[in-house]
Amino acid sequence: MSAFADRAVIRVEAGHGGPGAISFRREKYVPKGGPDGGDGGKGGSILLIVDKNVRTLLDFQADRLFRADKGGQGSGQTSSGKDGKDLRIRVPQGTVVVDADTDEPLADLVDGDAVWVAARGGIGGRGNARFATATNQAPRRADTGMPGESRTLRLELKLVADCGLVGFPNAGKSTLIAAVSGARPKIADYPFTTLSPVLGVVDLGDERQFVLEDIPGLIEGASRGKGLGHEFLRHIERTRVLVYLVDVTTEDPSAALATLRHELGAWSEDLLRKPSLVVLSKADLLPAGEAEARASALGAMAISAVRNEGLSALKERIWAMLDAAPLAEAT
Repeated sequence: MSAFADRAVIRVEAGHGGPGAISFRREKYVPKGGPDGGDGGKGGSILLIVDKNVRTLLDFQADRLFRADKGGQGSGQTSSGKDGKDLRIRVPQGTVVVDADTDEPLADLVDGDAVWVAARGGIGGRGNARFATATNQAPRRADTGMPGESRTLRLELKLVADCGLVGFPNAGKSTLIAAVSGARPKIADYPFTTLSPVLGVVDLGDERQFVLEDIPGLIEGASRGKGLGHEFLRHIERTRVLVYLVDVTTEDPSAALATLRHELGAWSEDLLRKPSLVVLSKADLLPAGEAEARASALGAMAISAVRNEGLSALKERIWAMLDAAPLAEAT
């Protein structure tokens, strides 16, 4: 089973409010001592909290039911019951929350410090001290606590990265991200080596860093679900800049680039409006100067990740584009 998981269904049940108390104090000249039953405590709520150290939804494949504590019962001397403890669930940045029963979008947790109340705890019941009146000085009535909210949620992860690598299988995306970052994706000479998105941090020095994302290779028809299609196309929706990576030895690089753009546009036309850069990879496989000539014809850059050629210029180019690009937003 892959260590990457980008979908999960969970059940959240907030705590019920605690019951109010029926109690009477001993006090001279007051009927039955006077009511002093306290209110019940509030039930615990369930919160989804973004944690940048959490990368996937894998933990939710096993743990699917989350319950918060109930509120405590009120007691005499108008003492309120203890509030139930909130349950905090940590999720990756970029988690989209949908009501599993109605398909209603509920939250899009893009911000790195986002907190969202998934289910509110129930209000505690009123103790009998609350019901004392001039005509009813010894009420024997108290409220039960209100039930907490409960719902079934569908979680979908859309990764948040600065720059996304888009290309066909074996275009060299894994080799590139391994060369420019600390990421260590699986690399081999057969298609679909990368079966899940990979993130790597690119460090340019001078406190300049950006997050690069390697999307599993696309094929023609990916927008209709072919290959890994729908599984991973949504992950590039949040990237700020796209790099189209095309194998320079491809018979017709311009046609390959057109197919990539068509598939992205068929998925979402917004992707075509993102700042983008075309890069021809594997320049080391052609005679000197030929890769550069092909790149020039496309208005592209030529690189060789194996020989570390053109990578410094590529990183600086991406950084300049990011500097001018808008920040990631909810989608």
